[in-house]
Amino acid sequence: MFRRTQTTADDSPASDNDPKPAGKGRPTPKRRDAEGRRRQPVNAPQNRKEAYKQLRTRQAGDRVKAREGMMRGDEKYFPARDRGPARKFARDWVDSRRVVSQYFLPFSLVILLLTWVPFPAGVREAVYVAVITIGWPVMMVGVLFTSVWVSWKVKKLVAEKFPDESLKGVGFYAAMRALQIRKLRFPPPAFLPGGKPVPPKK
Repeated sequence: MFRRTQTTADDSPASDNDPKPAGKGRPTPKRRDAEGRRRQPVNAPQNRKEAYKQLRTRQAGDRVKAREGMMRGDEKYFPARDRGPARKFARDWVDSRRVVSQYFLPFSLVILLLTWVPFPAGVREAVYVAVITIGWPVMMVGVLFTSVWVSWKVKKLVAEKFPDESLKGVGFYAAMRALQIRKLRFPPPAFLPGGKPVPPKK
């Protein structure tokens, strides 16, 4: 009684104006391929010269970043010899005091300059005698005594405050820092002579 109607599919190609089918309309890329495309460098070097130039630029940026971190006192940028609570204590202890050995380099510079000044013959002999026979020996004895005392004192205090830390090289580290001119010390001092913290730079 009832005749079944059959609907035939349209085999004609879809026009450009037809709406796109739902979904992406393309197969999903494999995860491995997608990750591979993401990992490709944005500016891949075209040759060895370009690669070397990019390497130098990156290294220069890393050095600037490391120096800025050291100037801020960020210990993760410090060399291995400056890391650890024992070394930090040694630096702070030395920087918060004025010791004779820190004037060794300025004193040596003054002596060098005096030898270049064209004094008259009599004055030159008097200067040489005062510097060589009095000033220089006194300064050397003071530096030697100060270095030994600083090394012994810092090692003793570190052993008391940080019993689990190694004392190897701590005394020498403190003595060498005490020999340096204060403004040239690196990492920069965190304390002023007397124990007050260095005010932050504006």
